[in-house]
Amino acid sequence: MEVDYFVVGLGLAGVAFCEELRQANKSFLVFDNNSQQASMVAAGMYNPVILKRFTEVWMAKEQLAIAKPYYKELERLLNVKLDYTIKLYRRFASIEEQNLWFTASDKPNLEPYLSTKLVSNSNPHIDAPYNLGEVFEAGRVDTTALISNYNSYLKNHSQLVTDGFKHELLQLDGEKLQYQNHEANHIVFCEGFGLKQNPYFNHLPLNGTKGEVLTVNVPDLKIDYALKSGVFIMPNTTEDYYVGATYNRFDKTNTPTDNGKTELITKLNTFLKASLEVTSHKAGVRPTVNDRRPLVGTHLKYKNLHVLNGLGSRGVMISPYAAKQLFNHIENKQPLNSEITINRFRV
Repeated sequence: MEVDYFVVGLGLAGVAFCEELRQANKSFLVFDNNSQQASMVAAGMYNPVILKRFTEVWMAKEQLAIAKPYYKELERLLNVKLDYTIKLYRRFASIEEQNLWFTASDKPNLEPYLSTKLVSNSNPHIDAPYNLGEVFEAGRVDTTALISNYNSYLKNHSQLVTDGFKHELLQLDGEKLQYQNHEANHIVFCEGFGLKQNPYFNHLPLNGTKGEVLTVNVPDLKIDYALKSGVFIMPNTTEDYYVGATYNRFDKTNTPTDNGKTELITKLNTFLKASLEVTSHKAGVRPTVNDRRPLVGTHLKYKNLHVLNGLGSRGVMISPYAAKQLFNHIENKQPLNSEITINRFRV
């Protein structure tokens, strides 16, 4: 098969770049063996504010402007609901946190996203004596439905190879890339934490931060909004809720742990006053970078090798933006945002 692009990895980054290719009528072949679980494990919540410190997410306005029509188009393409608008509240643990919230809401870049009206809690199963603050422009993308349906779409169009990609079989001689019996002009690596095994880009400072997420059944709770305190709790069905997430920089496996489960339940019980049953427990390793910016760019020596990685815990929001940056860089020679280019790590 001769194509314009090989894409390695079909998480949030891979899907976003495939969509750039599809809409530009570029031919492509995807290699994915489902070895990286971070995108599938993610609860998919997005919002423009870092709720621990009440600061704006980097490039939040630009990211949301691209992400919203992107997910709407994916819903049309796949004929499945993916993007759910949901109210998001931040629980205040003290008067001091309330004051920090109001100070942040006066800042021009945060004013569109932080309500200045406190929300009183009337749910007897939530302990929130200092009230709640509402975050605007929040939502949830069903990442499991997104990736599984996109996987099926590619299979139906003979664009997916489910074998693991073997880097040593990639031939770089000449203008074209050769891989087994396939040929392409470019290859984009969207391998998540698997980038550590990539001989062309494993010099990049990608860290793995393990995240664990629970699904819990809480029949008495009955909330239709997401709530962030020490952890977040977000509705899945009428009685089931996502709870997450942990951040472990040392464990690089996709195996759920008792310690992770205990941490999540302990933090949840600081404000949840209802009995619960854990019905699901998942884990994945997020591809993170110390400066909290993606890794996007082209190999210094091989100009048809590219990388799209390091989306961290905000892949739902940032992946369409980062994919568009890379596509325009490759196809239209546009410069990358200086904060995401891999050239920032050149020695």
